[in-house]
Amino acid sequence: RIRVIVFGQADLSNTYVVDQAGNIAMPLIGTVQARGRSTAQIEADVSTRLKKGYLRNPDVSVEIDRYRPFFAMGEVGVAGQYPYVPGMTVQQAIAVAGGFSPRADTYAVQVTRSVNGEVGTALLHMSDAVLPGDTIFVRERHL
Repeated sequence: RIRVIVFGQADLSNTYVVDQAGNIAMPLIGTVQARGRSTAQIEADVSTRLKKGYLRNPDVSVEIDRYRPFFAMGEVGVAGQYPYVPGMTVQQAIAVAGGFSPRADTYAVQVTRSVNGEVGTALLHMSDAVLPGDTIFVRERHL
């Protein structure tokens, strides 16, 4: 979800849900692409579109209201869905999920991630970044 604030325009300022296609739907200007863009890019797009026949000099601010969650599976304390926090590492995400179980392979953590519509899986280090929507899978160690 993102929050769009158009100063002086309470009817346009709101929190908008990013749909499956990566868009938000705003009054007057319709669909705005949000996924894969920075808040500054969205601000510029909304402002440009509002200038075309709606507002003379729109002052637009965009901020992220809520990120997509990440998922922790496998040999973690409590598998499930968790809120994403910007700057989170693999180690911090596992800690949020209750840490490693006694059977966990603490050296082989898989992360499945979608980038530009392509889904891929890779082994990551504890200090690597987690992104919104990632699925972390901790394997069982071999004895």
